[in-house]
Amino acid sequence: MTGLVNPESIGLTLMHEHLIWDARPSDWRASEPGPEIQLCNCFRINYARLKVPRNFVCRSIEIVSQEVVKMIEAGGRTLVELSCGGLAPDPKGLMQIAQKTGAQIVMGCGYYQDSYQDRANESRSIDSFAEEITSQIVEGAWGTDVRAGIIGEIGCQVPWTALERRVLQGALIAQAETGASVNIHPGRHEDQPQQIAEFVVGNGGRIDRTILSHIDRTIFDVDRLLRLADTGCVIEFDLFGQEQGYYPWANIEPPNDAGRLRLIRALIKRGHLDRVVISHDICQLTRLTCYGGHGYVHIYENVIPLMRERGFSEREIDAILVDNPKRLLTFV
Repeated sequence: MTGLVNPESIGLTLMHEHLIWDARPSDWRASEPGPEIQLCNCFRINYARLKVPRNFVCRSIEIVSQEVVKMIEAGGRTLVELSCGGLAPDPKGLMQIAQKTGAQIVMGCGYYQDSYQDRANESRSIDSFAEEITSQIVEGAWGTDVRAGIIGEIGCQVPWTALERRVLQGALIAQAETGASVNIHPGRHEDQPQQIAEFVVGNGGRIDRTILSHIDRTIFDVDRLLRLADTGCVIEFDLFGQEQGYYPWANIEPPNDAGRLRLIRALIKRGHLDRVVISHDICQLTRLTCYGGHGYVHIYENVIPLMRERGFSEREIDAILVDNPKRLLTFV
């Protein structure tokens, strides 16, 4: 957030987080915020038994700074923040957090899913998206001089819309212009990540610098996972800390952290260690420590020790949390 940094200083990195965000679905934005979040209702909120729109919004620099300091104290260094267009990005707020905490924050750009976008985008061309995203990286984003360091998370849904395809095509042009990596949010269907990877290749994108997010809520069988990795894309497991088997947004049974590590081990056995990154994708207040959640410290406090217990070598841990992020966040 405060300018270019030496890639060698990146350290342990979370590749998909939100610090300042508004992830309320469009039909929730005019709703009452719902009850205050307390320990006595946290479980019901997380299990989607209470409608609490306020849980999907965070605008507090002070609260987030406290959470990020805990991450640094646990050994973390860098965090990728992907609240792009449609999720109420706040570049100046992110800069304040970086300055207050000493964390290295890499900001994303572009646009999230169709239903979150300004309807004026429906009439825009591929080239207009490409020009805007390129400008967000080389000049500054969202009316500021704060430059993005990665493209994304570019939103897709099922069925995939024409607007989302144009945004992604624009993002791939911007990728070629700037050398930035692209992070893509696939819809909740097991076939869509493969479809997106093939779309990237077919439209001239750098598949080796394309990150497919949320694979741990999208693909659950190893064969399908390996086919996706074989395209050359980067696989992101970014729901670490979500341990419950119930997933309120789709009829699926996502893995817990141990299950995520088993899927990562399958990728490593296939030779894809250099195509794996991990994170938490925090975008609900109840996942912050001050609201009873695991916070940005979870991977450092709990997952890395679990990786060691499950036989991950220090070289493998460093590849996933340092080397792969360093390569993907370096402009080429």
